[in-house]
Amino acid sequence: MNAIWREARRDDVPAIVEMLADDMLGQGREGTDLAQYVAAFDAMRAEGGNLLIVGELAGDVVATYQLTFISGLSLKATRRAQIESVRIAAPFRGRGLGAAMFADAEARARAAGCGLLQLTTNRARERAQSFYEGLGYTPSHIGFKKPL
Repeated sequence: MNAIWREARRDDVPAIVEMLADDMLGQGREGTDLAQYVAAFDAMRAEGGNLLIVGELAGDVVATYQLTFISGLSLKATRRAQIESVRIAAPFRGRGLGAAMFADAEARARAAGCGLLQLTTNRARERAQSFYEGLGYTPSHIGFKKPL
């Protein structure tokens, strides 16, 4: 499938939220108040170095990911990209869009001067972990989170 990968627009937010909510973890943590998501979208756009990307097929948004660029001193000051909120609409899963998505993310990261693309995934997402490893990603770190 040849999706068009582009930066998300404000009017894409409902489709993105629908994808975020349409999985085993998102069902219990996403809400229905689109105003909070639109406000977050506006904040992301204003930040710089924080992209929300969608995959579009025949005019419909069918995939999304967030890519954030991080400058730092570690690893000889290697600039890195963090990919988050990776989602593909249920009817389009298993058709190669995930690999195309990551190819797009890697190209954007390289173009931004990044030497590393990193991600985290929930331990419950076993299929996703296998998918990432198949793309060449290694489970090299243990991640921690603390609600604030």
